[in-house]
Amino acid sequence: MALRTIVGFSGNLARPSRTRTLVEAVTASAADRLLLGSAVHDLEDLGLSLGAARRLNDLDAGARAIVDAILAADLLVIGSPTYKGSYTGLFKHLIDLLDPATLAGKPIILTATGGSDRHALIIEHQLRPLFGFFAAHTAPTGIYATDRDFQDGRIASTQVLQRIDQSIVEAGRLLPEAGRARLLLAAE
Repeated sequence: MALRTIVGFSGNLARPSRTRTLVEAVTASAADRLLLGSAVHDLEDLGLSLGAARRLNDLDAGARAIVDAILAADLLVIGSPTYKGSYTGLFKHLIDLLDPATLAGKPIILTATGGSDRHALIIEHQLRPLFGFFAAHTAPTGIYATDRDFQDGRIASTQVLQRIDQSIVEAGRLLPEAGRARLLLAAE
């Protein structure tokens, strides 16, 4: 049996990024607890071909390999910084290139970052409906973090760390039977 994988993808436009830090933390924790191979990517990794692409085949080989890894993953962690109350435009452009059937039934942990609590509903009002259109299975607990939740480039908030733990348990339940068994083993 092939190693099951979790792929984190961050819709950030620059590095370093709190969004990528959050996606990396969730992905690493879930990979450890669910015994999955892992990788994390962001928009920067996709390079310049993304902006000009009108369909997946327009992406260069490196960008296409990342998209293929996202589509092949058993579990996704998706994150976006909040810009004017929503996800980034280039992130949405990437999602627009995907065939809706490619994410149907895929378990996803949703994450987002923003400058204040004012944007906390991005997960419920923007990301969850977007992936609902694709018939993906999003974990009920989303993870939103603001600037104050980070310290020295790491997540420092107990509340955010608790939401990460809760979302991993929920995502483990969304995985096919083999993933659930891994969740139980990792909890022991």
